[in-house]
Amino acid sequence: MVTAALSRELLLNNSSEIQSLKMEMWAGVECTVNRVGDRFFNQLERNGHGIRLDDLNLFAELGIRTIRYPILWELIAPNGLQNADWSWADRRLEYLQELDIRPIVGLVHHGSGPSHTSLIDRNFAPELAQFAQAVQERYPWVELFTPVNEPLTTARFSGLYGHWYPHGRDNATFICALLNQCRAIVLSMQAIRQVNPTAKLLQTEDLCKIFSTPFMAYQAEFENERRWLSLDLLCGKVNRKHPLWGYLCWSGVSIAELEWFLANPCPPDMIGMNHYLTSDRFLDERLEHYPHWTHGGNGKHQYADVEAVRVCAEGIAGPSTLIKETWERYQLPIAVTEVHHGCTREEQLRWLKEVWDAANSVRKEGVDIRAITAWSLLGSYDWNSLVTKSEGCYESGVFDLRSPKPRPTALARMLRDLATKRTYDHPVLDVPGWWHRPQRLIYSPVSVRRWGDGEMGRWGDGEMGRDLALEPPPIPLPPHPPTSSSPPIPLPPHLPTSSTPRFLVIVGARGTLGQAFARICEMRGISYHLLCRQKMDITDPMLVDRTLTDLKPWAVINAAGYVRVDDAEREPDACLRVNAIGPAILADACAMRGIELLTFSSDLVFNGTHAVPYVESDIVSPLSVYGRSKAEAEARVLKAHPTSLVVRTSAFFGPWDEYNFVTIALRTLASGQPFLAAADSLVSPTYVPDLVNASLDLLIDGECGLWHLANPGQISWADLAKFAAKQRGLDVSRIEACSMQALSLLARRPSYSVLGSERGVLLPPWENAIDRYFRECQILR
Repeated sequence: MVTAALSRELLLNNSSEIQSLKMEMWAGVECTVNRVGDRFFNQLERNGHGIRLDDLNLFAELGIRTIRYPILWELIAPNGLQNADWSWADRRLEYLQELDIRPIVGLVHHGSGPSHTSLIDRNFAPELAQFAQAVQERYPWVELFTPVNEPLTTARFSGLYGHWYPHGRDNATFICALLNQCRAIVLSMQAIRQVNPTAKLLQTEDLCKIFSTPFMAYQAEFENERRWLSLDLLCGKVNRKHPLWGYLCWSGVSIAELEWFLANPCPPDMIGMNHYLTSDRFLDERLEHYPHWTHGGNGKHQYADVEAVRVCAEGIAGPSTLIKETWERYQLPIAVTEVHHGCTREEQLRWLKEVWDAANSVRKEGVDIRAITAWSLLGSYDWNSLVTKSEGCYESGVFDLRSPKPRPTALARMLRDLATKRTYDHPVLDVPGWWHRPQRLIYSPVSVRRWGDGEMGRWGDGEMGRDLALEPPPIPLPPHPPTSSSPPIPLPPHLPTSSTPRFLVIVGARGTLGQAFARICEMRGISYHLLCRQKMDITDPMLVDRTLTDLKPWAVINAAGYVRVDDAEREPDACLRVNAIGPAILADACAMRGIELLTFSSDLVFNGTHAVPYVESDIVSPLSVYGRSKAEAEARVLKAHPTSLVVRTSAFFGPWDEYNFVTIALRTLASGQPFLAAADSLVSPTYVPDLVNASLDLLIDGECGLWHLANPGQISWADLAKFAAKQRGLDVSRIEACSMQALSLLARRPSYSVLGSERGVLLPPWENAIDRYFRECQILR
């Protein structure tokens, strides 16, 4: 329903008028304050934005002019409106005004209100309306509001799945929570408009789609209709002819309660569509095809509920389809109000670009879409558990909070370019996201096009409304509802592409690091050429020049090197040539062509006199020929190519080679032999997959200079062997701890070479890495 009160700005009736307005890039701060039991999970506390006013300057530098911003009921007035503390909101909204950034004010974001109320409390709606009116009175210049974010999604998680307060797992709680939130939206907007008649409602919802086998088509069809329910209620569409009228009455909702929404319609001035790659679901009664944790049911049939992207042969519906469906149903202006992907950097870029391109495409077809929103400016915490646990699982966003100050990622540059130039390019965009590539399928693929009428997600004969009125369908209680994070991606085959993608060059084909980069680039869909010394000997300037001229890579990763630390004492010239002169030659050639360069250094550039972890700015003082070669390489590379990325790391171990310390120790102990290891030398064990993934992210981010990348923590070589042996169930008594001197090594090592970082701690603790090492080794068997 479109009311006459809507302004001219929000009434664009033809494609030419729509095209006259530019697509905008908005942004938002993940601000969920949800409740689990008596505990509140506060994202603003976790991400530090609650105490960092300067974040707003960083946001302004992106070129955005609209931001979804929280003025949350639970935080401003937890003890009642009469005791509200407005100081936080006052300062930030005032500063947003100074920065000329328009806020879309959110009042409840996946929450259930202060502790004295809940989503099923009849006072929830009128009390939120009182708070909403107070907000508008205090900030009369604010015009855009989202009183309740994603009411249907919140009702599912709180009333149907039992994850959030009040932890309902039944139909009645779900419906009560949904209607209460929708009523709160209506009353809040009425209260706001008493103060500011021109105030506008931007209503958000996660509009996922459900796919299924033919047998489960009735459940898929029901859920595909249910996904619109919050918007239908607000738009005054839920009348006796509505397909879910019978279901709602069966659920215990009175006719008077439903007719209240008909008498008090509150259509959004703009619909905010949220969608995540794993939001779409697939229902399949063939339980034997799926792991037990995906099994659920609806009281009538048992079925697996899995991510559609992992099983549907045709893939997910995609943003274009969902935007057009929303437009066709409501004919109201649309914004995509959350675009976030918890994955590697290039996949985050690919998803944001895909949604941007989709929005621009449907605009050309006459769809009135105004903006897309880079969500999670500061990243998010623990959404892998749907914010039911506090485990510190962090997904970075436009900024990465693992640095002392929020660090702009490649997404920041992309956002700035889209906000100002309306275009953005990066070589990693040449390859489609994992959701389009074959490795996305972790179950036997099922084609849904061959069922029904040929349109993905549609089944049935149009009689759903009548059927529901007679016998409402049961409500599913899936054990694992959609999350915003994608699970690990298995190793894919070589990626087919429609055109020749731009690629990077990896030097060092035979080494542990070079092989790991090739493997992980394959997994991440980053096109590459892996070169051996014969193809590009970095100590040969002419060969380097010819190879780079011929291949024209966008980046070079130097994973080559002289790695035999003790032999270097006997072969200093050879070590210096490969480890220092070669990288300098490569840096000079890359600098001349504007090619990005990533190269590696070592913890052995330090002398071990520290008692705290070394950071990037600490003075180098190597004890060995190998250490000196690496220190000289750092200086030469950064002088020749100042924007190079030089990563210092330490004590490799990984699942894909047979010659690292952990693997050798375990193999030796498993054979029944003793294993000798130093107990007086402390290091930072570094898990090779973590090192490679973080290095690639930094390279894509455009980071330069020295970075320390090692799994946090410190341990001696002997204790590392013991820890790994215990995890593997091996006899640790065969580990013989000794001094470094007793090993009679030719090259001197520092007794303490633990790496910390003043630029950012990007890797998880080494203990966590050991667990993943064993899991990966088990997969490879």
